[in-house]
Amino acid sequence: MIPSYFFAHGAPSIVLEDNDYTRLLKQFKENTPKPKAIVLFSAHWEEAVQTVGAAAAYETIYDFGGFQDELYQMTYPAQSDLGLVEKIQSLFTKYGIENTRNETRGLDHGAWAVLKLLYPDADIPVVALSVNRHLSNEQQYQIGKALAKLREQDVLIIGSGGTVHNLRGLNWASEGTDGWAEQFDNWIQDKVEAWDTEALFQYHELAPYAREAVPTNEHFIPLLLAMGTGDASRKAKLLHRSYQYGNLSLSCWQFN
Repeated sequence: MIPSYFFAHGAPSIVLEDNDYTRLLKQFKENTPKPKAIVLFSAHWEEAVQTVGAAAAYETIYDFGGFQDELYQMTYPAQSDLGLVEKIQSLFTKYGIENTRNETRGLDHGAWAVLKLLYPDADIPVVALSVNRHLSNEQQYQIGKALAKLREQDVLIIGSGGTVHNLRGLNWASEGTDGWAEQFDNWIQDKVEAWDTEALFQYHELAPYAREAVPTNEHFIPLLLAMGTGDASRKAKLLHRSYQYGNLSLSCWQFN
């Protein structure tokens, strides 16, 4: 069974950077069997109803401003997989998760920046999935759990977001790490490794500096979605954690 993953996507410029984290992503395909398809939840696609991307060929969405000109020339011309779209919708329906499909939306940078580092050739079908910040944390986990069977069919499931994501709190000139960000992530790491979902579902009340780390939850949600896909075995491994701009976390979790 192929593992599922949570990848922090950081700033859009991550796709141009060379550091320990981007090297991990670039080497991912060398250390992981090639999946038949990729299912990716992006923090940058929010919908009130769980939506499944079904564009025949995805356009590249540049949902950011003020970054390097080179970024606006990049494309990731992946295609969807309509058979997999139908299978995902069937699983959602089976588990009582209201869902719909979108046949026109492209890939936002939460999706393509990560995918371009993982699989730059864009030769693997991709099904993009939305997130809904208004659901409970337990509901987020259950959405991931509903898709767990796909892992048995060599489908790679990815949650793309960021555990510490406070754009107003960034220090663009900082080369260090803010202690509050590390304290929050240390708490999250402890609870994820212990698979303490009871605590994780209440992270905003229990974790230190949760309101600073997660002022809005759309970037945290993909961690719970990815984790839910591993509910059967409940084995989590932190593959990387670092920070940019003082507190923007770059982390990678593997769920077996």
